[in-house]
Amino acid sequence: MQTITPFIEKQGIVCTETVAGPNALVVFGASGDLTHRKLLTGIFKLFSQDLLNESFYVLGCGRKTFSDEDFREKAIQSIRDNIDSVSPEGLDAIANKLYYLDGDYNDPDYYQRIRAKLTQLNREHRVHNRVVFYLAVPPFLYAPIVEHLGSAGLTCPAKPESREKVKLVLEKPFGRDLESAVELNNHITRYFSESQIYRIDHYLGKETVQNLLMLRFANTIFEPVWNRNFIDNVQISIAETVGVEHRAGYYDTTGALRDMFQNHMLQMLTLVAMEPPISFEADRIRDEKVRLLRSVRPFDLNRLDEFWVRGQYGPGTLNGKTLKGYLDEPGVNPDSKTETFVATKLFIDNWRWQGVPFYLRTGKRLAAKDTEIAITFKKIPYSLFSSVGLNELPANVLVFHIQPEESISLSFQAKRPGSKLCMSTLNMSFSYERLFSVHLPDPYKRLLLDCMIGDQTLFTRQDDIEVSWQLLSPILHAWEQDASAPYTYAAGCDSFAEADRLIEADGRQWRKVLHD
Repeated sequence: MQTITPFIEKQGIVCTETVAGPNALVVFGASGDLTHRKLLTGIFKLFSQDLLNESFYVLGCGRKTFSDEDFREKAIQSIRDNIDSVSPEGLDAIANKLYYLDGDYNDPDYYQRIRAKLTQLNREHRVHNRVVFYLAVPPFLYAPIVEHLGSAGLTCPAKPESREKVKLVLEKPFGRDLESAVELNNHITRYFSESQIYRIDHYLGKETVQNLLMLRFANTIFEPVWNRNFIDNVQISIAETVGVEHRAGYYDTTGALRDMFQNHMLQMLTLVAMEPPISFEADRIRDEKVRLLRSVRPFDLNRLDEFWVRGQYGPGTLNGKTLKGYLDEPGVNPDSKTETFVATKLFIDNWRWQGVPFYLRTGKRLAAKDTEIAITFKKIPYSLFSSVGLNELPANVLVFHIQPEESISLSFQAKRPGSKLCMSTLNMSFSYERLFSVHLPDPYKRLLLDCMIGDQTLFTRQDDIEVSWQLLSPILHAWEQDASAPYTYAAGCDSFAEADRLIEADGRQWRKVLHD
């Protein structure tokens, strides 16, 4: 396949960015991996690009005993480990805005100490009570931390009109099923209004995922063909080479459906298939996402095998290295039936998508790390070139490559120079990093800034969470009651027979995303 080299005709038709106002970022779980690998790195990048207000600081809260200086030293080391080049001046400047307060998350007195510390730091940094509480902790701590914040009077300033100055950020997962998600939402909304809550799905912060909205709704060439009349099928794949690594305790009680499907997969589905919103406002976009999820056809529990496949990786090899099976991983129950691979075929019952199959799959310990959304258009209805043996021509495919390299490509047929009739598939493709000569920002940088400026576009709303669980909870409960184990697939494989049959039954095949 030939590749066409792209170029930029007009850079920056419009480029806007909003600088955050005065803010305090209070991070629970400040001694953890997420804080040091993602949050502090994202904050430093925002600070270095002058996207943070001078009136800004971070208060780390955690169980480990650190002084302010200990926390600053560890933060600086994390920034150096995750960013190629940093200036000593920049590190010194951000370090002076980092503080730490240790304590027990279940101790009410800890939150009174946090309140006193915030009062002091808010006055010193002139933050004006604008506080973001970020819960970088296990989900079982969400409810007690929120309750203690509320009891300490930290969820809302004294004046009700100042409520929007206080925000709460939650990491996935948002519940384990519909019942737990509703319970969690009800508990949190006792202390925070929905407009204050920012549920992070870091996939929505990726440039290529965000570009789905731009490509669809800023161009006239795509929307007219973005429907059942022109699209044959859509495939969304998230392939990982890693196993459970150090997360066995969490993963073995969670599985691929909860860990990846309920959030990442369904969020990407909504951006591909949603109707045009009436404006680029956060809630207008989120309205359409929820409407799309409500349109997904419920699954017949008596025919789950026709629409779902679950697998669990066994022993295998990858790049010459022998890999353990899931049941042999440290910390995994040797009798575990937890799925590490899930694939499904679903339909959307609305005017635009009626009859178009959406194939979604995600799995661990596969042959390569690759995430993509592929829109395959219908083949031409009649070939003019059948006299020379070209009875059937390949379909056009538009692909959003999300990782490991973010890019967009479109394949189509064209004549090659030479013979009178010489045709080949051309691939019009561009990589963000190569085309724009920049390193793509980490999703957390985008999401942290949006949270501080109050833009909820890329965050998941309560009704979105509950509708997705309404769709998936029956599947989870059916699997829990099923005595049979998931299919076993070899670690390091591309796919396996049972997953292939799901799509081959329709006369289609999985795209070879692992080798493109």
